[in-house]
Amino acid sequence: MTTDYKVTELFCIIDEFCKHFDAENAGNLLEDNSGTKRRRRQASLSDSEIMTILLYFHFGTFRNFKHYYLFFIKGTMKSYFPKAVSYNRFVELESRVFFQLMFFLNLGAFGRCTGITFVDSTMIPVCHNLRRYANKVFKGIATDGKGTMGWCHGFKLHLACNDRGEIIAFVLTGANVSDKDPNVFKVLAKRLYGKLFADKGYISQKLFDFLFEDGIQLVTGLRVNMKNKLMPFYDRMMLRKRYIIETILYIQPVSDGMGREFTYLSSHATNRYFIPNWGVF
Repeated sequence: MTTDYKVTELFCIIDEFCKHFDAENAGNLLEDNSGTKRRRRQASLSDSEIMTILLYFHFGTFRNFKHYYLFFIKGTMKSYFPKAVSYNRFVELESRVFFQLMFFLNLGAFGRCTGITFVDSTMIPVCHNLRRYANKVFKGIATDGKGTMGWCHGFKLHLACNDRGEIIAFVLTGANVSDKDPNVFKVLAKRLYGKLFADKGYISQKLFDFLFEDGIQLVTGLRVNMKNKLMPFYDRMMLRKRYIIETILYIQPVSDGMGREFTYLSSHATNRYFIPNWGVF
């Protein structure tokens, strides 16, 4: 449930971050020596307001960003954003806060490893399989891959979370990249330690040895045709708790009203993560 004080609290946190971010990068940014004249007119919405609008969307039960902006931001929350621009202009301004938003999410939105980590992956289609040859979005980037739900044209999201359901790290690859690819775990394992619990699709001696060198123990279930071996009772119980990451990877396509579809990752009604189908958010 969204309340008025939440948007104020969120704005204050983001505004404080933007002030420190701008101060740190004031003397470190490269100057534009191309000689091209650029307009330096201040926008109606500040960077803090744009980021607040983007992030506040995920605190409620909104399913369509365009309706959220037109009827909630410019309607119900008009007193909080009196200088809100048109929806088309706001879409253009989103790219202006990309780097600030990435830094903010990386510093404040990710959880920390507790020694108990769950890993899984899911497909993110960019179009229907029948339209994959005519699709122009991500042409040459999106690939064909097969998962538990069948064939998919798009990308694959590899996700790692702790035992509290907080996302620790993620990697976005082509749909044809294997779950056991060492290059994926070179990124995922940077913040991990302790035990890593996964399903049977991650069974690989090579991957086990790769993670073990970094002090991470990979724990998976046993296939039917594998030799039976004793597993500690604690590990067996933790494998049953893989529903934590399974509920996070609940995929539901949502449209923003402009023909663009988003992948909706939900673990709780009020704690959601959004990843656009056209990139990493």
